[in-house]
Amino acid sequence: MPNASRLIGVSVPRVDAPAKVTGRALYPGDLSRPGMLHMKILFAGRPHARISGIDISRAKVAPGVVAVLTGADVPVNSYGLAFSDQPVLCDRVVRFEGDQVAVVVAETEASAARGRSLIEVSYANLPAVTDPRQAMSPGALRIHEDRPDNILDHIRIRRGDPVAALAEADVVAESTYYLPMQEHAYLQPEAGLAYVDGEVIVVESAGQWAHHDQRQIAASLGLPPDRVRVVYRAIGGAFGGREDISVQLVLALAAWKTGRPVKIVWSREESIRGHCKRHQMVITCRWGATREGKVIAADADVVSDAGAYAYTSTMVLGHSALTATGVYDIPNVRVDAYAVYTNNVPGGAFRGFGSPQGIFAAELQMDKIAEATGLDPVSIRERNLLRPGALLSVGTPLPDSIHLHDLLTKCAETAGWTRDPRGAWRRPVHQSAIENPKSANWSGSGIALGFKNIGFSFGYPEVSTTTIELHGNVEIEEAVVRFAGAECGQGVQTVIVQMVAEALGVPMSRIRLIGADTGEAPEAGSASASRLTLMGGNAVIGAAREALARWHDEERPAIATYVYHAPETTTFDPHSGHGKPHVVFSPVAQAVVADVEVDTGRVAVRQVVTAVDVGQAINPAQVEGQVHGAVSQAVGYATMENFVVQDGYILTPTLATYLIPTVLDVPDVVDSIIVEHPDPVGPWGARGVGETPFIAVAPAVVSAVHDATGVWFDRLPLTPQAVLAGLRNHRVGSLEKRAGESRDKGANT
Repeated sequence: MPNASRLIGVSVPRVDAPAKVTGRALYPGDLSRPGMLHMKILFAGRPHARISGIDISRAKVAPGVVAVLTGADVPVNSYGLAFSDQPVLCDRVVRFEGDQVAVVVAETEASAARGRSLIEVSYANLPAVTDPRQAMSPGALRIHEDRPDNILDHIRIRRGDPVAALAEADVVAESTYYLPMQEHAYLQPEAGLAYVDGEVIVVESAGQWAHHDQRQIAASLGLPPDRVRVVYRAIGGAFGGREDISVQLVLALAAWKTGRPVKIVWSREESIRGHCKRHQMVITCRWGATREGKVIAADADVVSDAGAYAYTSTMVLGHSALTATGVYDIPNVRVDAYAVYTNNVPGGAFRGFGSPQGIFAAELQMDKIAEATGLDPVSIRERNLLRPGALLSVGTPLPDSIHLHDLLTKCAETAGWTRDPRGAWRRPVHQSAIENPKSANWSGSGIALGFKNIGFSFGYPEVSTTTIELHGNVEIEEAVVRFAGAECGQGVQTVIVQMVAEALGVPMSRIRLIGADTGEAPEAGSASASRLTLMGGNAVIGAAREALARWHDEERPAIATYVYHAPETTTFDPHSGHGKPHVVFSPVAQAVVADVEVDTGRVAVRQVVTAVDVGQAINPAQVEGQVHGAVSQAVGYATMENFVVQDGYILTPTLATYLIPTVLDVPDVVDSIIVEHPDPVGPWGARGVGETPFIAVAPAVVSAVHDATGVWFDRLPLTPQAVLAGLRNHRVGSLEKRAGESRDKGANT
C-alpha cells in the first residue's frame, strides 16, 4: 500500500455531481416501468381510535382500481427498526394521524385517489394522550397494551453524591428547557417503485440502510431475505428521517399481490403527516457550582416524546442522557431519562440524534452559572471542560485524541473573544440592551460546545463490509468496489472512491463503485451516526490490502471481501448507567453573533463560527459543505421552525405553515475551522462529521440573544412572537423588581 498520501486531504470533485447537475441521476419519483400501477395510502386522519370495520366494497369496483389492500392482506402485520410495534396497515387501533390503514392500487394516480375516497372506516375515537409527562403518570390511558405506564425506556446515570453537592454549592442554576419537534423537509418527499423480477420482489426507493429495509420487507411478507432486493436511487435528502420505513413495505406488498410494477410519490403534506420528527423533549436541570465557577453537581430529568411507535427513541434517549451533562468534568451526577409513548407523530432519527437536546440544556446551564458567578462564558467552560482521560458521567475516560480546550480557544478567538492582561477572556462588545437600551436593534455573542458519537453505540454490534475486485493484466485497469452505504447527499460515494484509490495507489478514474443495492453489494450498515466514512473506510483498507495481496500473487481478477468490526461498546448499566457508550467521539465548538429587532422580535443570526475536530479531513471541501448545511438547519431549528401539534393533530402540514430557512435567513458568514487530531480508530485518522456541526448552534444562538437583550429563553424556536413576549415579560419583571427595591428602601428609611 502506498506510503505518501495522494488523495487524503484533497478536495476532489464529487463523483455523483455530473449526473445530478445534468439531470441524468434518477430519483425515486423519476422511475417508471411498462404496465406500472399507481398507489395511494389511506391515513388514519385521527390520533387515536379503535377500528370496528373497514368497508372497501365501493373502492374495489371503482373505475381503474386494480386492488385495495388492508391489514388482512399483510402476512406479518408488524414492523419496526428497533421494535416491531407498528402495523404495516392498521386493522385494530390507530395511534397517530399518519397511521396507514389501507392502500389503493390503480391504473392512474387520479383513479387511485378516487378509490381511496370510497373506503369507509368505522372508528371509535379514543382520548389522545399527547403530553409525555402526563402519559407516564399513574392511570394514564395506555397507548400500547404491553406498556402500562407508556414508558418505552428509562435510563439512570449515577455518579458521586449530587444531593450533598447541591446542598454545599455556592450557586445553583435551575431551569426547565423545552425542545420542539423538527421536520426533516427533504427536497424530495418519500417515493418509490416496486416490481416482481422472477421470484424476487424489487423495491427501488430512497433510504439510509438498504439491507435493513430488505430485512423488514421480507419479514412483513413472510419471505426469506433473498426473495427481496432493495435498490436505492438518488436520495433527495435524509438527515436521519429515512432510517425508518415509510412507503417501502406497502409498495412491496402491492407489487407482490398484483404482480405488476407499483409506484407512489407522497405529497408534501403526506410526507409531513406520515413520517417521524426530531424528538420533542422536556429537560429539567439543577446544577450547582462553587463561587469560583467550578461545577460540582448536575441533576437532570429528561422526558422524550417517542410518539406512537418506538422507531429509534431508545437510542436517541441514550445520547440525550449522556449529553445532558455536556462536555464537562462533573463529579456528582444524577440523570433520569425517559422515552414515553404518546399519540403524537413518532419521534425518529434526525441529525444529531438526541445530542442537540441534551447539549442545549447543558450549555445554557453553564451560561447561567457563568452569569451568577460573574465569569465570561469562555472562562467558565475552560475551568470545567473534560480533558483527555477525565471521566464522563458514565465512568468512561475521554479519549486522548479529544482536545476540547483547543477547539474552544480556536472558536472563541475567531469569534472575537480576547484575553485581558491577566489572561481572562472577554466577550466581544456589541450594541446590546445594556449598552444602548433605546436602540432599535441589539446584538450579542454566544458560544457553546458539544460532542457526537461516531458509529452505533450502547452495545449495538458495529460492522461494515466492502468487496474490491481488481481487473487487468499487467496493471490494475479497473477496480470495482461494492459498498452499500447510502449516498444521501453527504458525499460518502466520493470519500469511498478517494479512499479506495489511495489504498490501491490507482487514479480515481479507474474506480467503479456499486452502491446501495442488496443484490449487488454486501452489508455496509446504515448511513447514520455519521459512521460511513470511518466504518466504510476501515473496510476499504482491509479489502484493498487483501485484494492487492492476491493481485501480487497473480490472481486475475483479484477479489477480496473484508468485514470491519469496530471496537465494542456497552449498554448503560441498569443501576449506575456506567459503561463504554461510543466507538468514537466527535467534538465541536460553535459561536454565534445574532441581532434582535426590538420592534418585531426577529432574531437574525449574522455569523456562526464552527470549530470541528474531524481527525483527518478526507475531503476538506465536503467537510465545509457539511458545516454549512448543518448550521443552516440548526439556525432554522433555533429561530423559526415551529412545528405545531394540537390534541394529536398536526396544524403545520405544509411548507407554507411550517417555515424553514431560505437564503435570506441563513447566516451572512459561516466560518469553518477544520481541526485535525487523528483518531486511532479512524481510517487515516478520520472521524465522521455529518451531524456534529448541528449540535451546539441552538444554545449559542440563545446565549447570543441573552447577551443582546438580557433575557433568557428556555424554549425553542425563538420566533418573533416568542421573543417579543420574552422582552415584554422581562421589562415587566424589571419594573416590578425596581418597584420592590424602592419600597424596601423606603421601608428601611
